Amino acid sequence: MNNATLSVTESNQDVLAVSLSGDWLLGEELPDSGAVLDRLEQTPKPATVTFDSEQLGEWDTGLVKALIAINRGAAANGIEMDTSGLPTGAQRLLALAFAVEERKGARRVFKDKGFLEQVGENVQEGLANARELLTFTGDLVLSCGRFLRRKATYQRSDFWQFIQEAGAEAFPIVSLICFLIGMIFAFVGVMQLNLFGAGIYTADLVAVAMIREMSAIMTGIIMAGRTGAAYAAQIGTMKVNEEVDALTTLGMHPIDYLVTPRVFALIVMMPLLALYGSIMGIIGGALVGIAMLDVTLLQYASQTVESVHLNSLFGGLFKSIVYGILVALAGCQQGMACGNSALAVGQSTTKAVVMGIVLIVVSASILTVIYINLGI
Repeated sequence: MNNATLSVTESNQDVLAVSLSGDWLLGEELPDSGAVLDRLEQTPKPATVTFDSEQLGEWDTGLVKALIAINRGAAANGIEMDTSGLPTGAQRLLALAFAVEERKGARRVFKDKGFLEQVGENVQEGLANARELLTFTGDLVLSCGRFLRRKATYQRSDFWQFIQEAGAEAFPIVSLICFLIGMIFAFVGVMQLNLFGAGIYTADLVAVAMIREMSAIMTGIIMAGRTGAAYAAQIGTMKVNEEVDALTTLGMHPIDYLVTPRVFALIVMMPLLALYGSIMGIIGGALVGIAMLDVTLLQYASQTVESVHLNSLFGGLFKSIVYGILVALAGCQQGMACGNSALAVGQSTTKAVVMGIVLIVVSASILTVIYINLGI
């Protein structure tokens, strides 16, 4: 195989001769046609570009690609291009490539955006997403009213399946995460409180933190990455397969059929998961506390019971309900807003997880401030 070469010579008759030799095969190392393009832009410009292909060996699309680039450069500079020196097949392919003029705007143009332009576009996109979310929330509230009045159309079996998926099937991951979080809190509490001779209050730290805050928020984050993403993927796939349009054609409201049962499933199961997670966190903290402190199981349990009050318990359960609503809202809204391609399903799933976690963190901050002001 001969290496491809490209040489440029210029005669006194304002003719730029391009000599091609070797094998011009796609995938091999081909010479750059930039030297020809640079000469076409220099002054004085040649009147004609000719080709010499007597030494040309095998060729394929690699040669045609270079010829197209040279042809476009010549046309842009008003220079005539004589292709009679090219192989017959290359002449035909080149003529075919330019048989129809390129439609204006068909070529993708990459434009560097300034900082202010990028910020403005992001702000507009954020406002549009906020409007979509508010509109979806309003439709969901109306659908929940129909659901409670038993006027919503949905499959009862689907509702119980959603409860199982959001409840029993989530127990293993919730158990592991909350158990480890409880152990981490206990370890930190023991290391710090022992410095002041107050190691027994590690039980208070673990119990209050898990029941009031950490169990609900960790369960919410777990469900955002597990159930919220699943909701977005399921509904998004139905959008791609036009099943959502089919429901509308059949006279069924898509939100009644697809969204509301999923929302109520999380509303029912999130408090139970949060309560279960609190218990697992307290058990994990007890193992660390008893192992590192000179206390018995009875002493640790007694201190835990004394530190937990009903306001902390119900406050944590209420937070879990709010987080469940937000996770379902984010997952279903992104699924309903999904595009009509497989790529859009993946993007909607990612956005659902991110939106769910952001909403959980923001709502946790707001609820904590409200609890402090109300003395809860």
